[in-house]
Amino acid sequence: MAYDYIVLPVLIFLARITDVTIGTIRVILVTRGARKLAPLLGFFEVLIWLIVVSQVMRNLSNPACYIGYAAGFATGNFFGMFLEEKLAIGMLIVRVITPQKADDLIGALNQKGFGATSIEATGANGHVNVIFSVVQRSELGKVVELIQRYYPKAFYSVEDVRFAREGIFPDREEGRKTAWHSWLLRKRK
Repeated sequence: MAYDYIVLPVLIFLARITDVTIGTIRVILVTRGARKLAPLLGFFEVLIWLIVVSQVMRNLSNPACYIGYAAGFATGNFFGMFLEEKLAIGMLIVRVITPQKADDLIGALNQKGFGATSIEATGANGHVNVIFSVVQRSELGKVVELIQRYYPKAFYSVEDVRFAREGIFPDREEGRKTAWHSWLLRKRK
């Protein structure tokens, strides 16, 4: 009795957290081109899901299993998004639009090791400078801090970058990028 209404739903809940978290990370890795890790994660995601669904199907008269399944799904989504944010895999393009001269921000970005390109443009209110910088997701906070320091009222947007080559990037902190990280996320022809 305790197993059916307490232990089994808790196990279903924990397994769903695991498989949905894995699934969230897998989808992100697929969009980032991680062709080795994504299928491996997919294997474990589906294996866990099959085990969980088989337990739910064996216990259709037990509503606690339904609650464990649904709560595990919701919690797994939360954990997956949290983990993805902490892993910060991939690159972003930061676009800054300001009516002021761009030299100060470009100099600060370059000093921190970030590449930056600027162009002059015309916006809704007249002449503007547009600054582009491709950065690692893990470095976004540093770039936003610089933007807010130099141009607190500037408009800026951030988008995912699927692929970039030959850019200027700051040296990664020691141990941040490991050999396995490079191997798993390497693009294949």
